[in-house]
Amino acid sequence: MDMHFLLPTISTSFIVISAVLVGIGWVLIVRGKKEAHQSMMIAGAVAALVFFIIYMSRTIFVGNTAWGGDPEMEIFYRIFLIFHIILATAAAVFGISTLVLGFKKKFATHRRWGRFTSMIWFSSALTGVIVYVLLYLLYPGGHTRPVWEVILGV
Repeated sequence: MDMHFLLPTISTSFIVISAVLVGIGWVLIVRGKKEAHQSMMIAGAVAALVFFIIYMSRTIFVGNTAWGGDPEMEIFYRIFLIFHIILATAAAVFGISTLVLGFKKKFATHRRWGRFTSMIWFSSALTGVIVYVLLYLLYPGGHTRPVWEVILGV
């Protein structure tokens, strides 16, 4: 197994773990277990951070994977990918904001934002898994150059 397959598999696993931890955290707060909820949400945020570090490291130093499927399907993949990127960015911004509200003990706002944020988070994780399946399992493609090579013109 090479780095072009191993790193995306590991990073995707961490975003799935993050979504599962957020789901468990949601159940815990519904049951009134505030401390356990806080611990689970922090663990979910850490898992998401690990995902992001692996993803960015791979993009910078190894490169990404190009679409390997039917060229006529690529436009649909790219539209889906853009949707996923927007969703993931929104999930990160709302996730950080919701965590900050919780740490500042602004629980009424935290509760309102949390419901919305978790739905975005779950949707982002699901679309991320779909991107992984498309790029690495169903339609494996070629590899792009690492960003550092593109920037330096190597």
